[in-house]
Amino acid sequence: MTHPISLGLDFGTESVRAILVDSTGKQHAAVAVPYADGQITSSLPGDTKPLPPHYALQSPQDWIDSASQATRAAMAEAGIAASRVIGVGVDFTSCTMLPTTRDGTPLCELESFRRTPLAWPKLWKHHGAVTQTERLNEVAIERNESFLNRYGGTIGLEWFFPKLLETIEGAPEVAAAAEVWLEAGDWFVWQLVGGPAESLTRSTCQAGYKAMWSADDGYPSQQYFKAVSPELAAAVENCLPGVMRSPGERAGALRDTMAERLGLNPGTAVSTAIIDAHAAVPGVGAGDPGTLVMVMGTSSCHMLNSETLADIPGVAGVVEGGILSGMYGYETGQAAVGDAFAWLRNLLGLKSFDSLADAAMGLPPGAEGVTCLDWMNGCRTPLMDGNLRGAFTGLGLHHSGEHLYLAMLEASAFGLRWIIELLREGGVEINRLIATGGLPHHNRAFIEIYADVVGTEIEIHPSTQATAVGAAVLGMIAAGSDASGFSEISAAAAALGAAPPEQFDVVHARPDRTSEYNDLYRRYRSLAAAVAGGL
Repeated sequence: MTHPISLGLDFGTESVRAILVDSTGKQHAAVAVPYADGQITSSLPGDTKPLPPHYALQSPQDWIDSASQATRAAMAEAGIAASRVIGVGVDFTSCTMLPTTRDGTPLCELESFRRTPLAWPKLWKHHGAVTQTERLNEVAIERNESFLNRYGGTIGLEWFFPKLLETIEGAPEVAAAAEVWLEAGDWFVWQLVGGPAESLTRSTCQAGYKAMWSADDGYPSQQYFKAVSPELAAAVENCLPGVMRSPGERAGALRDTMAERLGLNPGTAVSTAIIDAHAAVPGVGAGDPGTLVMVMGTSSCHMLNSETLADIPGVAGVVEGGILSGMYGYETGQAAVGDAFAWLRNLLGLKSFDSLADAAMGLPPGAEGVTCLDWMNGCRTPLMDGNLRGAFTGLGLHHSGEHLYLAMLEASAFGLRWIIELLREGGVEINRLIATGGLPHHNRAFIEIYADVVGTEIEIHPSTQATAVGAAVLGMIAAGSDASGFSEISAAAAALGAAPPEQFDVVHARPDRTSEYNDLYRRYRSLAAAVAGGL
């Protein structure tokens, strides 16, 4: 029997991964292709003029080219006919967003805007909209806007409307030319299926977590946006066309031109997009409430499904059905994890941490007096402040690289403990922790510290492709039950993403170290309060 296959396209910060998974969960191929221009942080492609600080852009052509290469390579590796692929699912970094014309052409691809940075897609980690974020928050607080309750009381620096307002104020000529503003995940799905702007699919996941949208109220009111900026209000009213659909809902069928590029059949079902980290929840088969799924890579995102709705200060968002239908999806996160480690490695002049890891793990908890705040890219949860910066304290002449390394690992673990305490204090149950992404498989000692600091066991899911598998789950659902055999995301997630208990690497907390970390955690919180301004 030949089982139907779904293609998952996982768009990360540096590359896109194409994975082919059949309805039994068998992975036939997985191929990653880096973006030619990578993260555009120093200057635009073909230009030498430096970009302003805190800019992080990308090229939409890279997304198309890399996805095409990855899909064709995966199909060749698997040796399967295109007719076996019944659906395509897409996950994407968020909020990564861009302005386009009415036909979907990115403004950065027009000759008149090629050298205008704010015409290019702003990557999720773009932090140029500081003053705009402050203004959006000030007005929301002044007006006592109720939508703030769903986002822990704060609009995030990395979100949709701060980046839109940044362009209005920083490059008005771009804003005037923009006919459509949308998330990159929605743009890519639009490219796959085609059609007019009025019918393009917008993901309720992306809009719910990054653009303050809700099924009950839609976007914030025009009165709010006008109080912030009349130009912003006009953009929201006129430049956000489309139809809201949930991840897994069919966005359309693969059009001829993109089918040819990908090496698939025209008419193949295409799912509505999902935020990359959120895709990991179905990707590890975590369909039950109370399971915290930690996707650990460049940054870390922690997703939790719950039957409880709570307004919790500092939580990056809670959206009904935002991750899986029938439950409230909570998102929290840490803005720099792998990025912070890479920064430290480069600072120390190392090619890898191999030479330091053993020495660092041989140190006692607390790195012999060194404490770190790993806010090198701001603090997401719980402070929601992209302007905050990291610190090392307690340094002496006897300390060396391994002390800095251990202190940074501990800081990340302390941040996770803070997040867990925040959710539990808000009345949201957490009874299981699953780690996935690249870091847990490459650095088990990191997860050991996490377990010690939190004081509970952490399960490392055996798959290194959870987000891509999650995207494939959505492709199965979009294809329909007649083609896939699945009518519910939870059933598809269990079949494609779940693993038997014996395949998990379970990391247990060591009670003696947990006891020591209780005191060190209090020291970390005191330092955090001092650096953040006496919280």
